[in-house]
Amino acid sequence: MAIRILVGVKRAIDYAVKIQVKSDKSGVVTEGVKHSMNPFDEIAVEEAIRLKEKKVAQEVIAISCGPPQCQETLRTALALGADRAIHVEVAGKDYETLQPLAISKLIAAVAKKENVDLVLLGKLAIDDDSNQTGQMVAGLLSWPQAVFASKVDIKDKKAEVMREIDGGSETIRVKLPAVITADLRLNQPRFANL
Repeated sequence: MAIRILVGVKRAIDYAVKIQVKSDKSGVVTEGVKHSMNPFDEIAVEEAIRLKEKKVAQEVIAISCGPPQCQETLRTALALGADRAIHVEVAGKDYETLQPLAISKLIAAVAKKENVDLVLLGKLAIDDDSNQTGQMVAGLLSWPQAVFASKVDIKDKKAEVMREIDGGSETIRVKLPAVITADLRLNQPRFANL
């Protein structure tokens, strides 16, 4: 039985851009700065697409919360192989003060509405390094979680996840529905098709 996957994709300042702090020290300059999909989210999208290619997943849905510019990030996810995209538009001051808990509540609500079996997220966003969203989504949904995944194997509505820990690795097993966060060694994302 194929599963449905919801993948979070965040628009973040491109990892190659040199960050500049605003003169009032209230944050970093974002105007006129190149943005792209958060690298850990790219890894999560790649894993979801690989699961679809293995016929483990039947549908991959990308979700992004933020200003209209997030549509560019969602189009990238679609070009990589996602089937659908959902944009929860949050703009202006609301977006600037958006915290991981609010994002987690939005993702959890969409996961329920879309009746997905798996939520795949990057382990953290490179712009704020919060590393909270995946864990909070799992808590809000009362689903098991497997964070910092470096290998994912799904069979019979169960996920076996290898994760790196200090001094080695550990393998955990969770029943679906579940939340999994992607670490760097999970895969190498493909390039988007033109």
